[in-house]
Amino acid sequence: MQTSAVLLKGPKDLSLAMLDIAEPGDGDLVVETQYSGISSGTEKLFWSGEMPSFPGMGYPLVPGYEVAGEVVHAGRETEFKSGDFVFVPGADCYHGAYGLFGGAARRIVTNAARVTSIDRTLGADGALLALAATAHHAIIGHGKSAPDLIVGHGVLGRLLARITLANGAPPPVVWEIEPRRVSGAMGYDVVAPDDDPCFDYRTIYDASGDGDLLNDLVGRLQRGGEVVLAGFYSSPLSFAFPPAFMKEARFRVAAEWQPEDLRSVRDLLNENVLSLTGLITHEMPADQAAQAYETAFSDSSCLKMILNWEGKS
Repeated sequence: MQTSAVLLKGPKDLSLAMLDIAEPGDGDLVVETQYSGISSGTEKLFWSGEMPSFPGMGYPLVPGYEVAGEVVHAGRETEFKSGDFVFVPGADCYHGAYGLFGGAARRIVTNAARVTSIDRTLGADGALLALAATAHHAIIGHGKSAPDLIVGHGVLGRLLARITLANGAPPPVVWEIEPRRVSGAMGYDVVAPDDDPCFDYRTIYDASGDGDLLNDLVGRLQRGGEVVLAGFYSSPLSFAFPPAFMKEARFRVAAEWQPEDLRSVRDLLNENVLSLTGLITHEMPADQAAQAYETAFSDSSCLKMILNWEGKS
């Protein structure tokens, strides 16, 4: 089998290409992608060449881990059937290219255990399931506290706020300095840091990915407060010890979502407690992938870019 796929040959060297893909086994699905998302965090670092090296990384690679599409073949050992609408967090099914994360392709082959059924009416919003699961994993679980302050009103910041409200916690305050990202709040306030008089936050979630803010955030904590690192940081992080010592500050890294987070988010969506609407600001056809990636990473008005794969082979 072959598929059209986004191929990143090296930093900023991106195009649509035809690739051979693996034949599916009895436990696999073949999914025809309808929509795939572009991550402004991890994918941007691969695109720019700034991603620190780690096992499994290399060029050429197929990026993307946010896929909403339709099952077109289901192995006999799976519980899926052709026509099911699903979310897929990428795939590693390509010959001649790394599947990191492997979702930006028209057709993907993946083990059924990695796939989550979703409501077809979600459409392109279904590609946001991994981001919602990331926010869910950061907030929900033993020993975790909901945010009182969220730094950054991008897609992750908005989802952190929405997950907080969906689980019955008080509305957080959200900081944003980019005027074009201030609007769109749903049940919480968005303010500039300089307009926020609070200096005794119990829990601060940083969704900005800006490690230079750590000292400022420590200064906003109450004694014993916590800073949760919910973004992705390509450079080593540091902070001034004396203020953190005086505050008895705690730091926590929000790890990658788990399958149960995907299922929990899906349940919240099905119960109409959580909404993914209003997060996608840009959509382009897959054959304009190079322009789409450039826009996603350089246009501050672009919260979320979606590639539309309709009509591709």
